Amino acid sequence: MRNNLIPGKKIPSLEVNTLNDTLWSIDDYLDKAKYMIVFYRGLHCPVCSDFLKQIDNQLLEYKNSNTEVIAISMDSKEKAIKAKNKWGITNLNIAYGLTEEKAREWGLYISKSIKESESAIFCEPGLFIIKEDGSLYLANVSNMPWARPDVSSLPAKLVFAEENKYPVRGNF
Repeated sequence: MRNNLIPGKKIPSLEVNTLNDTLWSIDDYLDKAKYMIVFYRGLHCPVCSDFLKQIDNQLLEYKNSNTEVIAISMDSKEKAIKAKNKWGITNLNIAYGLTEEKAREWGLYISKSIKESESAIFCEPGLFIIKEDGSLYLANVSNMPWARPDVSSLPAKLVFAEENKYPVRGNF
């Protein structure tokens, strides 16, 4: 699989429905703040539960680092609601209905279910930081549920990067 996203270059468009009953579009947020987009596997994934709860608990820290956050899956609205309630997510903006085509455009790995509790098809995890100008700053994509970045200190690292004008890496 070849990921066509290049750090420092403009990211693809992205529009998804949220549990707040709004159509969320990355284009509506550019020039206002950095944006962290977290793609998660779905309701069936206990690792996603822990990961999103951690991010949900850090939202103020992300806001203080001038970074907004959204979590997106290929789940239906019903499954996304169940995940939010079952996992105790209180503040994190949750979106649903990501298409396979859009997931592939973002360079995400796609899996087919191996057990009944999983959706028939779903994306594997990905985390992206988008700069205010719409360019990709950070990309982390995995083909396994348990290989995710440590986000415990990510807000502080984003502040450090901004204060020190840390450049985009991986674009050579």
